[in-house]
Amino acid sequence: MAVQKKVDVVVVGIGWVGGIIAAELTKAGLEVLGLERGHLRGRNTGDWMENKFDELRYAIRGELFQNTANETWTLRHNLSETALPMRQLGSFLPGTGLGGAGVHWNGQTWRFHPRDFTMRTSTVDRYGSAFIPKEMSIQDWGITYDQLEPYYDKFEYMAGIAGKAGNLNGQKIPGGNVFEGPRSREFPVKPPPDTPTAALFRKAATDLGYHPFPGPTANLPAVEYKNPDGITRGQCNYCGFCERFGCEVGAKADPTVTVIPVALKTGRFKMRGYSHVFAIRNDGKNGQSVLYYDAAGIVQEQPADVIVLAAYVFNNVRTLLLSKLGKPYDPVAGTGSVGKNYCYQTGGGGASGWFKSKKFKRYMGAGALAIGIDDFNADNFDHAALGFIGGGSVTSGQSGARPISSLSVPPGTPAFGRDWKVAVRDYYDSVMGIGFQGESPAYTTHFLDLDPNYRDSFGNPLIRIAFDWEPNERKMIAYAGTKTLELMKAINPDIIAGGPGSLPAHYDSSVYQSTHNTGGAIMGADPATSVVNNYLQMWDAPNVFVVGACNFPQNAGFNPTGTVGALAYRAAEGILKYRKTGKALV
Repeated sequence: MAVQKKVDVVVVGIGWVGGIIAAELTKAGLEVLGLERGHLRGRNTGDWMENKFDELRYAIRGELFQNTANETWTLRHNLSETALPMRQLGSFLPGTGLGGAGVHWNGQTWRFHPRDFTMRTSTVDRYGSAFIPKEMSIQDWGITYDQLEPYYDKFEYMAGIAGKAGNLNGQKIPGGNVFEGPRSREFPVKPPPDTPTAALFRKAATDLGYHPFPGPTANLPAVEYKNPDGITRGQCNYCGFCERFGCEVGAKADPTVTVIPVALKTGRFKMRGYSHVFAIRNDGKNGQSVLYYDAAGIVQEQPADVIVLAAYVFNNVRTLLLSKLGKPYDPVAGTGSVGKNYCYQTGGGGASGWFKSKKFKRYMGAGALAIGIDDFNADNFDHAALGFIGGGSVTSGQSGARPISSLSVPPGTPAFGRDWKVAVRDYYDSVMGIGFQGESPAYTTHFLDLDPNYRDSFGNPLIRIAFDWEPNERKMIAYAGTKTLELMKAINPDIIAGGPGSLPAHYDSSVYQSTHNTGGAIMGADPATSVVNNYLQMWDAPNVFVVGACNFPQNAGFNPTGTVGALAYRAAEGILKYRKTGKALV
């Protein structure tokens, strides 16, 4: 094992979190080394540009995603099952390589609701403690929306997010999301105009008394934007290749075109590719160094004054468990926090409509070109008589109908043959959908640990996931389905599919749902029930910061990226404070 030269800060994973922290720390004068387990290929690499619109290569075969042949996850639905490995990508798609999942995301950039950060307290205050199922382990974040708002603002102005404020310093603004927490200023970029399907949704929602607004988007609409760091990006060309693809023109904000160039420009940021981190060497009180396999499979040791885990949820948690940092969660004894409160995103309850005389140019689009309502998200509606906690965002978007995976046909159409081909021809450009994305509450039986049976290509245990759908989420999805169907009926297409939503008998890891995995290294105000404080600094090792969606005590009804970005800016500030004091931050 070779020991490398010590650095000020080592960052594990160079995606949104790693890029933001590297940019902020190098601007402050620190030497930062980024370790990325994938390649360092960027947007301008020749083969990437030449194959940009290869749907088979990127969307189906997963060019930018984790290779499950080398490292995967195991899944069990309850403690009595034996977990089995996921042999191929399905339910979620973690990224690998420079920029991570921040390269292939859609660009939907939400802020969580103020209530989301105080979910347990707010629920008890409104409905009483008996309203919370006994097996549900939701908890407050240890930080409030108002405390996090400046970091949300910083992320949005760095990324050039387009949208319309619905709450400016407490004043409700029609046309924006009137349910959102107060913003200190307007979005940096105006939203795009409504698509034809968005106009249909807006009218139907307004007629029903709801509050439609444009979805916040990291896809720059019809404008060039220069951010506070001096990074300039051009407008989206609506090619329809956002989700599962990088952006060929850099119009979609991603780490490789925003924060990483800022860090590199300082001359104080270095990167090493094919560096597969597996542990933090520590004395039980502080981290001394990071251990990783290099491209040849040889173990290397990288000492640093500060260690930042900025990788995906599963990798951050597995590194802590392999390092024996923090106390592993025990669901039977109810002790420990590392691995606790694994959550996901609850989908379903959507509706679709097919038109015989309308065309929508669906081949055009952007990942976050959408309109939505928030009337059924969080606790924006009275749950007292509904028998469940939580809600979700309702949206209708146009992300681009690619030729392999976007052939929607009406119910009753044969799965193949002449009639299927006729239906594809007739309805390819004449269908719209309304989707629901729901909260995923935490449960005592939903967690991450090390699998005792299965190992990766280096011989280290895989992460084992314990997760399933619970009665609370089944009730939520059933309710959501009635609302999306109501909206679709108001739009009045010729053919409608929808109704009371339902979830499968068990969580199915083979079907894509979202790459919104959360929890396992949760934040909080109490070291007994959380892994990190509200600066994302470990209670048990103050020079180790663990940052990302792994910090969420439970997941909200929105995409997580905006909140992950805000937490990354908060963590960068915390690291600089720690460097001055050398003490835990409180």
